[in-house]
Amino acid sequence: MTPQTVNTEGQVSDSERPIIDLYRHLLEAWNNQDAHGFAVSFADDANVVGYDGSQMNGVSEIELTLSGIFTHHKTAAYIAKVREVRFLSPQTAILRAVVGMIPPGKTEINPERNAIQSLVAAYQDNQWRIAFFQNTPARFDGRPELSDALTQELRQLL
Repeated sequence: MTPQTVNTEGQVSDSERPIIDLYRHLLEAWNNQDAHGFAVSFADDANVVGYDGSQMNGVSEIELTLSGIFTHHKTAAYIAKVREVRFLSPQTAILRAVVGMIPPGKTEINPERNAIQSLVAAYQDNQWRIAFFQNTPARFDGRPELSDALTQELRQLL
């Protein structure tokens, strides 16, 4: 399943478009279980913090780790909504997004797997690459109304 992977809030400027496209490519590679396609979105010295707190450092480790994951099981597909793209400098940007995951063989997101994703993109060698990526569970401990609201928002993307 490849749903509309990434939606944005509001207008997207010409300067924001490459950052959003980089993020879209990342999630589409995940959804297609393409470890190489996922890894090439990153700078050589990039860092990733996964949903479970695991860490990957560098393109080679990212690709190797994801190859193992994709080989051993079918992963859920992401849908995402970009909340913000903010430039810290002309060569550095932060993207913040919320995501839901659709389990294999299903058509609805699993609210227990909603997450907040953040990435830092760096412009190097005439291209944007991800320098840092973090995927944090959106558990909203003790605040089920926030979890429900996020789930409803993400369902509107389907």
